[in-house]
Amino acid sequence: MTPNSPGAWAMPRFSQLSARLEDSPRIAWCRMQPRPRPCFTPTLLRELRDFQRAIERLDAAAQIDPDLRAVEYVVFASEVPEVFNLGGDLSLFLQLIQAGRRQDLLEYAYACIEPGHHFSIDLGLPLTTIALVQGDALGGGFEAALSCSVMIAERGSQLGLPEILFNMFPGMGAYTFLARRIGPQETERMIKSGRIYAAEELHEMGVVDILCDNGKGEDAVYEYIRNTQRTHNAYRAIHRARRIVTRLQYDEMQSICEIWVDAALRLTERDLKIMQRLVRAQDRKYQREEIRDAPAASYNAS
Repeated sequence: MTPNSPGAWAMPRFSQLSARLEDSPRIAWCRMQPRPRPCFTPTLLRELRDFQRAIERLDAAAQIDPDLRAVEYVVFASEVPEVFNLGGDLSLFLQLIQAGRRQDLLEYAYACIEPGHHFSIDLGLPLTTIALVQGDALGGGFEAALSCSVMIAERGSQLGLPEILFNMFPGMGAYTFLARRIGPQETERMIKSGRIYAAEELHEMGVVDILCDNGKGEDAVYEYIRNTQRTHNAYRAIHRARRIVTRLQYDEMQSICEIWVDAALRLTERDLKIMQRLVRAQDRKYQREEIRDAPAASYNAS
């Protein structure tokens, strides 16, 4: 990658992400747009890794090129209306579980925790990661939002960990991130309940950092950045101190992934049928969103 103009930087081309850079301050927006449903597909996971590496390369280049500016904030959001992310690729889970492909399932789990871990440490760079939740953030989607240093959520958004419905638990960061925010006991209560929480309730619990009105998410991001710009150095240092105190370890997340995989391979036919119903429900929801957002001409054409 090379700069396409002084002070600019060319992002890679993505199929399931949209990314853009803004100046003053330098903000990298990363919006998910996965297909065929709003979950963490293998393609989306690869592109999140590529996005992260692009930010790292920009930071390295900015150290030696005065025409380049390193990123100060990364905003992780969604392009899908009313959905942040619905979590793991349940359709893929079903295939791998039914075929008994433990290693492939483990590799998928590791691919999920890699971006989560990197976002949780602000990519190892002097920047701040911000999750902007506008809509449903369920399972792995909630885990992804939790991984960021700051979580902003719009009123009316719903977040939760429903894996218990099909006899599973969220194994890609939920326990790791939640326990450091609200403690192990409350974390287990949330996981075992399978409840879906309103953003307002999670804000009261201290899980959501900033609550804003519906449709005002981007405004809330810019307001947070304006309010903290002068003290950005201090905020970054505080986030680093938090990580030292809470001892966020990648090998901890890997070990939980292994527990998750072994639990997945013990699921019964009844459990898998429930998972299949959830996949169909996700498909229907996503298809309705696509139809609703399609231009009028597409209806005429059909």
